[in-house]
This record gives sequence, structure tokens and C-alpha cells, in this order.
Amino acid sequence: MFYYLLKYVLLGPLLRLVFRPRIEGLEHVPSSGAAIVAGNHLSFSDHFLMPAVLKRRITFLAKAEYFTGPGLKGRLTAFFFHSAGQIPVDRSGKEAGQAAIREGLGVLSKGELLGIYPEGTRSHDGRLYKGKVGVAVMALKAGVPVVPCAMIGTFEAQPPGRKIPRIHPVVIRFGEPLDFSRYEGMENEKAVLRAITDEIMYAILSLSEQEYVDQYAADVKAAEAERKAEEKRRASRLPQR
Repeated sequence: MFYYLLKYVLLGPLLRLVFRPRIEGLEHVPSSGAAIVAGNHLSFSDHFLMPAVLKRRITFLAKAEYFTGPGLKGRLTAFFFHSAGQIPVDRSGKEAGQAAIREGLGVLSKGELLGIYPEGTRSHDGRLYKGKVGVAVMALKAGVPVVPCAMIGTFEAQPPGRKIPRIHPVVIRFGEPLDFSRYEGMENEKAVLRAITDEIMYAILSLSEQEYVDQYAADVKAAEAERKAEEKRRASRLPQR
């Protein structure tokens, strides 16, 4: 119930006012039955903008840190994310990917929409990064279509690190559903999973017209953080004047 209160009364109207989203291809999202909506991820606002414009409820897999903050603020944040249709997923450790797949399949088994960001994390520079194969595993195991989605303009409105979004127009573009039934029963074939994931990412790329990077976003972020840390260490060793 609170999900629809957020969508139609509290958060939805505010998001439409701030971002003025233009919706394209909404007819490609199935009106019933299970499906995966796979999108690029440019902004914290993406979590709420897509649900605000869809006619159906959609559930996203979100990082567990949103649900585990300390104190009253942490509890309120967790309540908000749960109410907004987010499911916490621990992204650390070897079992993280399997946990996400189990949660996602649980949503799909109920005939619902599941929202996924195949990149696994927000883009830190506005480019589109290599997708992780979990989306392919879920599509094959659940036997559901994948609807590609492009968020355009959310990076400019609220780039990583910016708490309050700018007023900026946004386009949310949905593509035709991708059918992978030809690969039924091949969810353990690594080459097949890679091919499916790449096809999904290409569909997102065609919709978003971003620059593509054939590397995982998390790896690029980690390398950048290490580079900055090394520069800081070197600067600290320079003689002081």
C-alpha cells in the first residue's frame, strides 16, 4: 500500500516536477506476467524514476548498505527502500551473485516485474560499462523476456556524490522485449550467458547512445581509487618546503 502512496501521492509527483521525464516505448513493457527490465544506471534517482513512470509495480535489487544504516535514520531509510519496492542484496563475498539471483527469481516466480542494472553499480562518469551475467541467468531460469531501458539525463541531474538533484529534463526509453527462449536449458554455459548479456547491453547502448566501456564498472572504479590513493601517498612523501 505504501508503495502506491509513494508512487501516486508523495514521491511520484515530485519526481515528475523535478525531472519532467519524457517516456518513450512504454508499450514495450508487458502489461502482465513476469519480465525483467534491464537498464543503465547513472544516478541514485534511477531507483525511483522508473517506478514512478511504469504502470505496474517493479521490484529492484538494491545494495544491502541502504538497509543497514545505524540509528533512527538507518531504520527510516530501510523502511523507505522496502516501501519503494527494493530488495536488499549483499554484494560482498563469493555468494553475493547467487543471493541476488535467488532474490530475483523469487520476484519473477510471482509473475512480477524485476528491475536490474546489469552493470552492477552506478556509472561514475556517465559511460556504459560491461554487464554482469546474472541478468542472463535469471532470464533463462525464469523463462522471461528482458526489456532494455535507457535513463537519459539523470547523470546530469544527479551525478554520483550530489545529494540534491538539479532540475533537469530526463528521457526514459524502453526498447522491444528480448526473447532468449532459444537458449533454454543453457544457463550453465558461460559463453551463452556472456552472449546474452552482451546482447542486452547492446540494446541498452542503442537506446542510450552512451559511450561503451568493455570493462566492469566496479573494476574501473577500484583502479581509479587506487590511482588516487597512490598519488596521495607519493605527495605525502615529498619534502616539505
